[in-house]
Amino acid sequence: MGGFLMPEREVWSAMLEERLPVEAQAVARNLAITSGYATWYLEKPELFKWAGMAAFASRQVGLALIMFELMQAPSMDVQQKGGANAGIGELIGALLRTPIFFASSLHTFAADRLLFSDFDVIRRGNNSIYRDIAWAHAAYLHGGIDEVEAGCFSADESFMLQGFRLIDEGRRELAANHGSMVARSLIREGNILLLRHEQQHTLQPLFETVSPAGSIVVSFGSELDFSCGTEEGRFRKASFAGFAGFLETAAGLRSITVEKDRWAWIEREVLPAWEAAEGSFCRGSAIERQLLGMAAQEGDPLRSLTMAAGALSRNLGGG
Repeated sequence: MGGFLMPEREVWSAMLEERLPVEAQAVARNLAITSGYATWYLEKPELFKWAGMAAFASRQVGLALIMFELMQAPSMDVQQKGGANAGIGELIGALLRTPIFFASSLHTFAADRLLFSDFDVIRRGNNSIYRDIAWAHAAYLHGGIDEVEAGCFSADESFMLQGFRLIDEGRRELAANHGSMVARSLIREGNILLLRHEQQHTLQPLFETVSPAGSIVVSFGSELDFSCGTEEGRFRKASFAGFAGFLETAAGLRSITVEKDRWAWIEREVLPAWEAAEGSFCRGSAIERQLLGMAAQEGDPLRSLTMAAGALSRNLGGG
């Protein structure tokens, strides 16, 4: 395995990129990324455990990207714009004045007080993880472990490639004995290695660029909800600040941007919550319905409003 980009990987990456909106459309792109993860899990729920968890994590990232996209909207006063822009503003009227005002106000507040670049790290992390691992899921579905091995870098061997090898070994064991606990253990270990790759190889270098103030904001915003809106799932939630301690998080003594702090949270709270939720997966279950919604790119009203307001502000601002 060389250190250069193999043709197979390049082809898979290009194909997957074509399915996504452009990076400027952060919320819409996040919906598509989340959809990809959910689709892979639904296709192979017995194998692609990481993809299922990544769908929920990416959906949560989408909440931060709502703020990021609105922060990019130029602060607008349609009454001060001349020419065609003023005409458009009058034509749109009251219906769209509210999202424009909201985007403008949020832009002013957040840009001044929350540090735009720190939210950009979240956006780039969402994109980087997808680029780094998504191609391997598509390749595995198409050509199995050989296709993944053909496209991996030498830097991918310790975690990602070894993870897929364990998953594939577990798949073969399951084929011979569907009830094999050895197979399930191999698959679990392989998916945890994918998680290790994501956290250590892809995400950590980005987190190291987050400002101290941004680290606190991101830490308090790091929550994962696998409850799927059910009463029995109320304990299937993981909050970094709740795990690390609110005072410690507020003081910056423990941070989601610090690898050892983040991995301790993942091991002791996130993985147990996900595995409890994923253990209930079956046809018609609450978690299946949630994942089907993600796969179909069903956005909530806030995401839809954000995308509409972002598109409008770009059009009015000429961007």
